[in-house]
Amino acid sequence: MKILGIESSCDETACAVVEDGKKILSNVVATQIPFHQIYKGVVPEIASRKHIEWVEPVVRQALSESGLSLNDIDAIAATNRPGLMGSLLVGMTFGKTLAWATGKPFIAINHMLGHMYAAHLENDIPYPYLGLLVSGGHSIIAKVNGFDDLEVLGTTIDDSVGEAFDKVAKFYGLGYPGGVIIDRLAQKGDARAAHFPVPKLDKGDHRYDVSFSGLKTAVIHQLDMFWRDGYEKTNENIAAAFQETACKTIVSRLLRAVEDTGLKTVVAGGGVAANSRLRALLAERSDLNCIFPPLKLCGDNGAMIAGVAYHFLKRGDRSGLDTVAHARIPQFKRGLANLEAFGRR
Repeated sequence: MKILGIESSCDETACAVVEDGKKILSNVVATQIPFHQIYKGVVPEIASRKHIEWVEPVVRQALSESGLSLNDIDAIAATNRPGLMGSLLVGMTFGKTLAWATGKPFIAINHMLGHMYAAHLENDIPYPYLGLLVSGGHSIIAKVNGFDDLEVLGTTIDDSVGEAFDKVAKFYGLGYPGGVIIDRLAQKGDARAAHFPVPKLDKGDHRYDVSFSGLKTAVIHQLDMFWRDGYEKTNENIAAAFQETACKTIVSRLLRAVEDTGLKTVVAGGGVAANSRLRALLAERSDLNCIFPPLKLCGDNGAMIAGVAYHFLKRGDRSGLDTVAHARIPQFKRGLANLEAFGRR
């Protein structure tokens, strides 16, 4: 089965054609970074207008590169949650209209399920495993029992890790997107330059949770308190020390989950899964099987949406053309995520 997947939850207009949930026939991503750099962050109004301008040519390009026509496509999928409402509406409305006009099934997909599936596109990964979903909007540790069955163990109690990277970069005028720039600068700095605080979330329901607002505040406003003697306060050293603390915070909570569940396979997804230090820290664990998506599939893309949609279609699931977009998903609860959080309606 060949699925056309549209992703427009934030500032990438993306479309891909994927066969049988694995074989990527095309994967087109039009990035809006140049239009948002001047503002040091994504401007929702600009994002939605660019999606309106780009969605049709991007879909046409994805079909052209796949060597297929719409007649060859078995279903249309599009992201419907979570994300910027204006951006979501463009991609989802285009997808629903395309499905209606061609008589193809329509499948609405949760963006988070897409990121968690990205590594499956190039790897055969048996369930269950521990999932690490780290992006600009989410930081989630979950036991993944199936493509749409995530047992959430921990999440952030405040900022996501990607948000912290972007805000630190914005404060120091490093540029946008912050995560990529800090990663690049950190490789020229010394992580020992500063010792930033890590919140103690060790008890009860917070055993696997993370927090980044305190770390962000320490890096931005209280730098002198944590700076070690003998180190110059350069952007490179700031980036290295901050990145080291952020990544080790995530890994420490993940390793708790490994110990408690006994699961030795860890699968990462999301934009921050491209971070070189996070990858290196997990690669050091010879006792674990750590699987990352290729860098091109860490960011937002249509292939991950089409890949997940294949499994819904194979199971016989469809989404109605009255399906709506949701900017947010309800606060994650411990245990199995409910349909309201991960559903497609």
